[in-house]
Amino acid sequence: MIPEPVPDIVVIPEGFFLMGSESGPENEMPRHRVWVDSFGLGKFPVTNRAYRIFVEAEQVPAPPFWSDAMFSEPEQPVVGVNWDEANAYCKWLSRRMGKEFRLPSEAEWERAARSQLAGALYPWGDEPPWERPYAGCDLRTGGPQKVGANVPNDFGLYDMSEGVHEWCGDYYDAHYYHYSPERNPQGPAFGQRRVSRGGSWRHQIKFSRCAARSSLPPSFKYADYGFRVALTLGR
Repeated sequence: MIPEPVPDIVVIPEGFFLMGSESGPENEMPRHRVWVDSFGLGKFPVTNRAYRIFVEAEQVPAPPFWSDAMFSEPEQPVVGVNWDEANAYCKWLSRRMGKEFRLPSEAEWERAARSQLAGALYPWGDEPPWERPYAGCDLRTGGPQKVGANVPNDFGLYDMSEGVHEWCGDYYDAHYYHYSPERNPQGPAFGQRRVSRGGSWRHQIKFSRCAARSSLPPSFKYADYGFRVALTLGR
């Protein structure tokens, strides 16, 4: 019997926050006020253990890096999953659990990463990642550390900017902040790339700031890309 893939969800309270940066790259500008409704977000990125349930239940291809010892431990974040596969996982989880799981919007991700430290550079404060004892990389294998090895942010979320780059639901537009709505922005209606957020075991210095934006074509599969699930509340 296939076990139920019950994710550990943290409820993120509704509210305004300042999204973006006035000192980063142009795609983070202008800094602007955004309202996000309350939603749930996975306490951890989706792990190999959780993703395996989906693979076995749906008979879909396993991620390409599962045979590599750098990435194969059950409690490591799953990597090598493209946007379409991450989205399919969320739809499957919704059917199994009877709730609306999905990928977080870019605004939701940044709101969750910032938590109570509204003006901080990183989810943990302003201390740069290279001065912290935890770098997101497992020194034994050279791959990502197991989820939850670091301390959580103020919302109780782990590895928001140190484990893997995380897919978001939005299409990417470098100029989106110039026309995005104030309330619950969902990204452009169409595009060629999908948003990703957060630093990773490979690139944590470049992308670990809360405001940092990155993107990839949705078909790409990289060893430092994973995802975490969001949950729509009240439906």
